Amino acid sequence: MNSQTRSKILKFLEEKKVITSSEIAKFLGISWNTAQSYLMELALDGDILRVKKEGVNLWMKG
Repeated sequence: MNSQTRSKILKFLEEKKVITSSEIAKFLGISWNTAQSYLMELALDGDILRVKKEGVNLWMKG
């Protein structure tokens, strides 16, 4: 993931507070799998948190 994409995701997350992988996929015009991968990368870097609720990954600022 490049720095521009990282910034877009983090800014979107600041506005929405809680997002799903599907929302990011739609926002960026990418596949769900790619969105999930980007969000996992951000979580592993400590930028965001993942909460699994009823089988859905919810992402929020950490």
